[in-house]
Amino acid sequence: MVHRAHEVLPHRHPRRPRPMKRRFRKALATPFPEAWRDLLAARVSWYALLDPPEREKMENLTRMFLSQTRFEGAGGLEMDDQIRVVIAYQACLLVLNLGIELYRDVTAVIVYPSAVVKAGSRGISDGIVDDGAFPMAGEARLHGPVVVVWDAALRQARHPERGHNVVFHEFAHKIDMSDGAADGMPPLPSRSAQLEWHATMEETLRRVRSTHATSLDPYAGTNAAELFAVATEGFFDAPAALRRSVPALYTMLSDFYGQDPATRRRAGR
Repeated sequence: MVHRAHEVLPHRHPRRPRPMKRRFRKALATPFPEAWRDLLAARVSWYALLDPPEREKMENLTRMFLSQTRFEGAGGLEMDDQIRVVIAYQACLLVLNLGIELYRDVTAVIVYPSAVVKAGSRGISDGIVDDGAFPMAGEARLHGPVVVVWDAALRQARHPERGHNVVFHEFAHKIDMSDGAADGMPPLPSRSAQLEWHATMEETLRRVRSTHATSLDPYAGTNAAELFAVATEGFFDAPAALRRSVPALYTMLSDFYGQDPATRRRAGR
């Protein structure tokens, strides 16, 4: 996947809200299964940290997401509710206060049982390119599907303290791509917000590339698009560490996502 260089985009007025799609109304008319709540409580460690209004909103988003997104098993994997619900629920945390509209370009989720070996060039960090085969845990394609490796997605949902989450990473890319470019800048409400975003991202990239003295994985230094995806993983999975090491980035992500995971975790909810 090729990422464009990071740039400040011209301000575009936010789209008017669209009427709720018929399939969304149908999905929301069906109660959220109790078995799915039990499944999430057992498989997603941060499920217990959500308060009742957040859980209700997440259940609505999850049903809408599942109603518009096709799941396909690959590599011999057969789809079941556990796979669909655990992946969808994690994806929906990112848009809890943004809206399902940001995923309108997610045509399908392709799920492999374990890491896929992919050939071709890939960025490692700071412009370095590796041409060898490498194991892939996930991929997001512009105007196309998201690829997720199931064993990684399940393991990371259970152990957020490790700071890696393939679902958060790939769906952050899709949020970034929702304005038509994979440049590390998601849709923002004003030019001033774009300028602030650009400055914070550039400063963070400089720090990651020069000293690595942050809580972010060095892969964040590849480019702005990967920085946004890696930072989103840290924001939701290891928020206290990100807030300590790169406070300006944490505040910017908190403003964008409309969430404060560090406070949520400190409160034990």
